[in-house]
Amino acid sequence: MRKLIIGATAAVAVVTGSLIAAAAANADSGTVVRVVDGDTVVVSINNNDQTIRLLNINTPETKDPNKPTECLGPEASKHLEEVLPVGSKVRLEFDVERHDKYGRTLAGVFNAKNQLVNAEIARRGLGVPMVVGENRKFLPPVEAAFEEARTAKSGLFAEDIECTLPAQLAAANEALTAAQSAAPATTSAGAGASATGLATAIFAAKSAKDLLSAARDTENSILWAAYSASESATKLTALTAVITKAESAHNQLKDQEKTLAAAEKKAEEERVAAAARAEAERKAAAEAEAAAKKAADEAAAAEQARAAAAAAEAERIRNLPAPYVPPAQQYVPPAQNYVPPAPPAQSNPYPGYTGPRCYAPGGKSWRPC
Repeated sequence: MRKLIIGATAAVAVVTGSLIAAAAANADSGTVVRVVDGDTVVVSINNNDQTIRLLNINTPETKDPNKPTECLGPEASKHLEEVLPVGSKVRLEFDVERHDKYGRTLAGVFNAKNQLVNAEIARRGLGVPMVVGENRKFLPPVEAAFEEARTAKSGLFAEDIECTLPAQLAAANEALTAAQSAAPATTSAGAGASATGLATAIFAAKSAKDLLSAARDTENSILWAAYSASESATKLTALTAVITKAESAHNQLKDQEKTLAAAEKKAEEERVAAAARAEAERKAAAEAEAAAKKAADEAAAAEQARAAAAAAEAERIRNLPAPYVPPAQQYVPPAQNYVPPAPPAQSNPYPGYTGPRCYAPGGKSWRPC
């Protein structure tokens, strides 16, 4: 019996030792040298720098010279620098395949706080779950952390980070709503500005629609990770309806712009004509006023000249020497004696007749009696 117990104990010790040896062979530790990007770090293991690619997590690209920096790529790199500061100790756990096609070591990375950094990245919404070959060891905790980010609307799920797909959809809908709720235009310029603003919003919405419509298995799949296929389809349908409505409103604004422009052109022509008439009337009135002023000025000048001439004449006369006036003499008629005139001699119509006379009435003629 004692031999059996000793034998069993020895067997257990052998198995345990084998497990420990296997675990040790499938793990390692080292010191952080530097962070490469959001999911890659250089670790010194036994004084040998190795590039570690974190398993089952994929963060936005920042280092590919042939691609632009992707949404939240810098933020993912910064987060990794914070949880894996240079000089800190890390523990590495490996899975089925140790290296990827680029020669990087594939591992789950635990920091000094014993946190699985792969999952912490997903919990911040700064990366999405992924599988490389047969390596699935850390996929469950990464997926669970990713769902936490979805619930909290963190990182790629945030609607307040401009580059994320939820933010672009929200901005597109808000822009379309704002553009269509603007006050009605009363001028062609106002209608044109509203049409331009709505066209810009439609363009942004179509860009977001293109993102939703694109294939989800492309290299840009990180951006689409915010929505499942069914969610993308639902949002695509809703966004398409909003865009269609906005395009109809845009056409109406363009028609309104043309109508208002025609009315404004007519009003401007009428205004120009009225201004021309008013200018002609003003010019005529000014000419009449100028003529009247000229006549008045000429009359005033003539009157002034006449008055000046009269004044000069008066002054000339005033300056003439006084005329000689002989002293007045009193006339004294000579004294004469009055001699009555002799009576007029009467002619005798009857010469030689000396007899009585019969006078006619008035006594101026007579006849013999």
